[in-house]
Amino acid sequence: MALSWQQFIIVCPLVFLAGMVDAIAGGGGLISLPAYLIAGLPTHFAIATNKCSSSMGTTMAPWRYAQDGYIPWRQAACCVGCAILGSCGGAQLALHLSDAVFQVIMLVILPLTAAYVLLGRSLDGTRPPYSLLRTTLLSMCVALVIGVYDGFYGPGTGTFLLLFLTGVAHMELAKANGVTKVINLTTNLSALAVYLYSGKVLLLLGVTAGLFSIAGNYVGTRFFDHGGKRFVKPVMLLVLVIFFAKVLLEQLGVV
Repeated sequence: MALSWQQFIIVCPLVFLAGMVDAIAGGGGLISLPAYLIAGLPTHFAIATNKCSSSMGTTMAPWRYAQDGYIPWRQAACCVGCAILGSCGGAQLALHLSDAVFQVIMLVILPLTAAYVLLGRSLDGTRPPYSLLRTTLLSMCVALVIGVYDGFYGPGTGTFLLLFLTGVAHMELAKANGVTKVINLTTNLSALAVYLYSGKVLLLLGVTAGLFSIAGNYVGTRFFDHGGKRFVKPVMLLVLVIFFAKVLLEQLGVV
């Protein structure tokens, strides 16, 4: 597929912004995937190439959390196994759907995603803990289900994982965050492997945007204070509205 310089101009700044949002509050995929689609990439190429750049952007987070002692490795390893199965299955499912079907699905997913971003509550991490076995089994179920979602679509995966690991499995917030980073990187890489094998990844654009994602994560981590969080929801909602309008107009045959 031929690429134009205009596509790089659209995608790279938005992926940089997505990296900053990820560093502040998570959910950068809600900006990065629409960026590829707004730039005119076919759905499968957009999802696959987004996996490339997002995988690059999330490589440092697990290492940072491991250094801080926030990753319970036995639980994380069990979750990773389930997440890989789910992610590969979700990616295979996505490859078997046509762009037209995918766009109809997105017309449903996007408003729900926007509602989640708008109404999503903060995490308190105060739920009473379960036994180690129960927490591990519930975490594995969460990893499998969200892994399917991440391989199939992706945006918001880290936030959903954190919500379910704390809300369903009653995992401690700090450990849930560490496990989330490991699962998120794993599902990105496993889905990316499927997309690479299928030839859907635009490597030049994906790697270039990946560098912007790394830079955005770095800037967000280093220079954004807590006050920066107030800009996250408006930016996400703006991009989602633009993306929804584009998909809707295409379905109506206007563009």
